[in-house]
Amino acid sequence: MDCFAVSVAKAGANAKPLWGGIFFMAVMFGLFQGGMPLIGYCVGYEFIDAIKDYDHWIAMIILTLIGGKMILDDLRGKEEDVEESKSPYRVATVLLLSVATSIDALATGLVFLGYPESLVKGVTIIGLGSFIFSIIGSLLGTYLGSKFKFRYGLFGGIILIAIGIKIVVEDLGQSAMFF
Repeated sequence: MDCFAVSVAKAGANAKPLWGGIFFMAVMFGLFQGGMPLIGYCVGYEFIDAIKDYDHWIAMIILTLIGGKMILDDLRGKEEDVEESKSPYRVATVLLLSVATSIDALATGLVFLGYPESLVKGVTIIGLGSFIFSIIGSLLGTYLGSKFKFRYGLFGGIILIAIGIKIVVEDLGQSAMFF
């Protein structure tokens, strides 16, 4: 669902679909969302223990920085030529969003340690689901962007920051359950 929300927010500034950017973002979200549990499984408890105490903070910081930049650009009235720069689908931005929305999925790989026969199926479902939800979110965002004149930079920035906060709250809530 994080992929869906980010895709809606990023595509909302476009009056028509930028298919190359939409596809690129969907592929990256699918690869990272499916790949992180695979990495978590492969490195097992060692690596997860090393980052589990602060992975949610890393995700929140990345999302807050990108969201904050979107908000500032919107408030300053800074509009880039979407066709020229392929914004909002710049490689660096999409990669950062892919990492930020999927870093908490590393721990999901630990679930598969007890069920290795389900690893390929699970990772495929996670990756494909993220890909599909990203495409749907991008198309919805583009549709809304063409129908309504709305400050999608401001809205998108707020959504990204909210997703970062949600990741931290969820992770801290799960940590509290174990004490």
